Amino acid sequence: MVEKVIPIRIDEGKGLRPTIPAKLMQANALTKDMRGRSLRDLRISVTDRCNFRCTYCMPKEVFDQHYPYLSHKELLSFEEIARLSSIFSTLGVEKIRLTGGEPLLRKNLEVLIGMLANIRTPSGNTLDLTLTTNGSILRKKALALKDAGLNRITVSLDGLNDETFKKMNDVDFPVSDVLDGIAAAQEVGFTSIKVNMVVKKGTNDHEILAMAKHFQSTGIVLRFIEFMDVGSSNGWNMTQVLPSKEVIAKIHEAFPLEAIDANYPGEVAKRWRYVDGSGEIGVISSVTQTFCHECTRARISTDGQMYLCLFANEGFDFKSLLRSDKTDLEITNAIMTTWVARDDHYSEVRGSNTANPDTGNRKVEMSYIGG
Repeated sequence: MVEKVIPIRIDEGKGLRPTIPAKLMQANALTKDMRGRSLRDLRISVTDRCNFRCTYCMPKEVFDQHYPYLSHKELLSFEEIARLSSIFSTLGVEKIRLTGGEPLLRKNLEVLIGMLANIRTPSGNTLDLTLTTNGSILRKKALALKDAGLNRITVSLDGLNDETFKKMNDVDFPVSDVLDGIAAAQEVGFTSIKVNMVVKKGTNDHEILAMAKHFQSTGIVLRFIEFMDVGSSNGWNMTQVLPSKEVIAKIHEAFPLEAIDANYPGEVAKRWRYVDGSGEIGVISSVTQTFCHECTRARISTDGQMYLCLFANEGFDFKSLLRSDKTDLEITNAIMTTWVARDDHYSEVRGSNTANPDTGNRKVEMSYIGG
C-alpha cells in the first residue's frame, strides 16, 4: 500500500497549492490540468480486499493472512462516496466506475449504486455507472445491481482453460463460475458487458484465440490488456509484455479485423471489429502505446485518497475533508486545485528504473486504487 499521502487544506495561502476563488467554481476551463486534460471520469475503489490472488495484482507472497487490510472505519462510507461523487459531477465528471479489490465483496453495494444513480449532472443527466468485477459472485448479485441502476459491467477473465485461469487467479477458482456470472448479467438485462483479459507473455498468451472465438457473436466486447507495472509487488518485467499489435496480428490472421473509431475522446482501448460483423474487440496498450495525453481520469482509493494517475506514488487526502465541517464548495475548490496542478504522464516517461522498488518511488498498488 502506498505510504505517501498529502493532506489538502482549504485555507488560502496555507495549503499545498493556492485555492481557486469560489466564484469561479463552475468554470469548466478551470478543471483542465496542466496538459489541457479535462476531468471526466472517476474511478472509486470500494474495498481493498479480494477473493482472488492474481499474480499481477495481489500475489500471495505479499497479500497473505498477515497483510494489513483497511478496517471498516477507515473506508469511505456510502454516504461519503455519494457526496464526493455529487461534487465531482459538478466539475464535469460524467462516468463513475466502481472497483476494488473485488467490489462485490463490499456488503450491500447495490445500496451505494442506488445512491449514485440518483445524482444528476448540471445538465440534468444521470451518471454513467459501471463496475469492474472478477465475476466470482456475479450470479448472486447481478439482478440487485441491475435493479439499483448500474448501467454496465466489466468482468476480468484471463483465460478459458481451467489450468491457465487457476494459475492466474492462484486460488483454484474455476472458469465456469465466472462464465456463469457473465451469463447471469445477460439474463437480467445488462446489454453492455465487457471482458478484460490481462495478457502475460509466457503465461496465458496462448489463450488469445480461444478467448476471441468464445466471445464472438455474443454481444460482449473482449479487451486485451498489456501486462502493466502497476504497484511494486507484481514482479513486472518488460519481457513479460506482449505488445497489443502482436495480439491484433494473431487474431487478424484467424479472424480478419478492421480498425474502428473510438466511442469518445480519451477512450483508452483501441477498437477493432471483425470484418464478418461478428463482434468487436479492443486492446489497451498502456506500455507500448501511451495515452497519457488523453487521460481524463481521477481515482479515489478505498480510504478516500485522490490519485491523479494509475501509476502514482502519492495521494491527496479527501477523507479528512469529508469528515470535517468543510462545505461542498470548499471540497469542490480542493478538487479543482489538485486537478489543475496535475502533470502526471507516467507511461510517457516509463523506464526500467521506474519499475524498480529500490529507487524509492513505490507506486500505489492496484488492489488499493482499482484498475
